[in-house]
Amino acid sequence: MNRRHALRALGATISLPVFEQFGASVHAANRAQGLATTASGAPLRMAYLYVPNGVNVDLWKCGSKGGQLKLGKTLEPLGDLKRDIAVLNNLEHKLGIGGADGGGDHARANATFLTGARPRKTAGANIQLGISADQVVANEISHLTRLSSLELSCAPVRSSGTCDSGYSCAYQYNLSWRSATTPMTPETDPRLVFERLFGQGTGAERQKNLQRRRAQQNSILDYILSDAKSLHSQLGRTDQAKLDEYLTGVREVEKQIEKAERFPLPDPGVSAPEGIPEGREDYLKLMADILVLAFQTDSTRVASLLMANDGDNGSHKQIGISEGHHTLSHHKDNPETLKKIAQIDYWYAQQLRYFLDKLRSTQDSDGKSLLHNSMIVYGSGLSDGNKHRHNNLPLLVAGQAGGALKTDRLVKQWGDTPMANLYLSQFDLMGISHQERFGDSTGRLKGLV
Repeated sequence: MNRRHALRALGATISLPVFEQFGASVHAANRAQGLATTASGAPLRMAYLYVPNGVNVDLWKCGSKGGQLKLGKTLEPLGDLKRDIAVLNNLEHKLGIGGADGGGDHARANATFLTGARPRKTAGANIQLGISADQVVANEISHLTRLSSLELSCAPVRSSGTCDSGYSCAYQYNLSWRSATTPMTPETDPRLVFERLFGQGTGAERQKNLQRRRAQQNSILDYILSDAKSLHSQLGRTDQAKLDEYLTGVREVEKQIEKAERFPLPDPGVSAPEGIPEGREDYLKLMADILVLAFQTDSTRVASLLMANDGDNGSHKQIGISEGHHTLSHHKDNPETLKKIAQIDYWYAQQLRYFLDKLRSTQDSDGKSLLHNSMIVYGSGLSDGNKHRHNNLPLLVAGQAGGALKTDRLVKQWGDTPMANLYLSQFDLMGISHQERFGDSTGRLKGLV
């Protein structure tokens, strides 16, 4: 019984969380690896969540009182998670700022966020950027997990053509980059992500298994039921409860996907992909649920989620806003427009809250929560969308990296500091201390670790 143990039957596989009675041996093995672990030996995870178009800067702004974090209006949904949060200020992506290459701030905001590199302005095949921070880590720890990393997006995938003032769409629709010329195309269909995590074999084999289960109206769990019952009898009471809770969570996610497939997005003239819920909120929550399962089973320790690409101009009718988000971001200091931007910012914070709550309520192998043993970076590549500012970015880190991060505080940098400095600090925590430079970094980030 080890970290990679799974239940298998008829072309389906369910990875399992580490159980209490096997935890000590697994933790010892993790510590011996010296990579991507906490002080306890539990896995250390990292994820990056991107929100588009900047924010209402005044209402995002956080403060400090008695050394403790004082959240701004936008982040109020995270109120009782304050002890697990550090808000970062004065971080910038200088290479996102317009220069001789002119417009294209949304493409540059998206492109620089995880790379700290300036994209070459081209709409052709000769794209040039840089490896992203998540892939630096994934390359070092890929042998520890089944998936080296997981790239998710709630935006359509576009990897060619022109999207923003002469920049390739590849820059604007990808957060993660394997190399300077190769983006890691994110998965947008929850069904395909779910099958990747819980379907066995090649893509063609997984598709065949899916079709068979649909024909028989069976869940993945139906195929491993007898295996699960046998395992259940071998576990202690605490681990039995953990197994039951986990398998219930897997089935709930599967049911959400099945529901979405019955009610595809209405889109006359264009067929919608299967498995994508109709509403923005349901879509994001489903992706968050899947990401929690991926961390819970140690299927991967590195992930990114593009909540919407920069420049996104979709409406937010779920909160009564019919205008496009990008259109509103050019607010020209209009109070009513700024109010609507604040509503959208607040809604995104609520979605973050949902994800963090799921992590906090899921116990890890060392008895702590998944949130405690993670570091989740949330933010945007623009601050003020009206002026396309790339400095003092709206950023926070949630989770304590197993106790290594200073949370419940505003982490101040005196003067504009490259966001890439944050990534160097994260590399150290993931056991990759030999990395001395990344992107436009000038050193480690002060005050966070």
